[in-house]
Amino acid sequence: MRCVVMVKANKDSEAGVMPGKEILAEMGKFNDELLKAGVLLAAEGLQPSSKGKRVRFSGQTRTLIDGPFTETKELIAGFWLWQVRSMDEAVEWVKRCPNPFAGESEIEIRQVFEADDFGPELTPEMREREERLRKQVGARKQ
Repeated sequence: MRCVVMVKANKDSEAGVMPGKEILAEMGKFNDELLKAGVLLAAEGLQPSSKGKRVRFSGQTRTLIDGPFTETKELIAGFWLWQVRSMDEAVEWVKRCPNPFAGESEIEIRQVFEADDFGPELTPEMREREERLRKQVGARKQ
């Protein structure tokens, strides 16, 4: 199963405060462990929401909203994409993660939908297109 593991933002990450050498080194070691275990698919930090945009959809209308976004507790400061056997395994990895920020931090784990999760609504043609897309994206990474 694939999952996205999201580091929730805080006031410092939203203010653009960069992590210190110690946490960067700890996170680097943790990412190395994930990679060696065959779990890590991607890992990235995100710029503050002040540099972000949102697009609100209402029928055919699109409205652009410039950051910053006010609900810090709903924002993401960074993420991993992991391949694990179960949600329990993902939880065990998160428990081993260095605390991303001084003080309190929160990390959320969400399972990624796989083609089979969509059932018969995802037609064979759609599945084939999805598989082709994944192969093309995978080829670009190499």
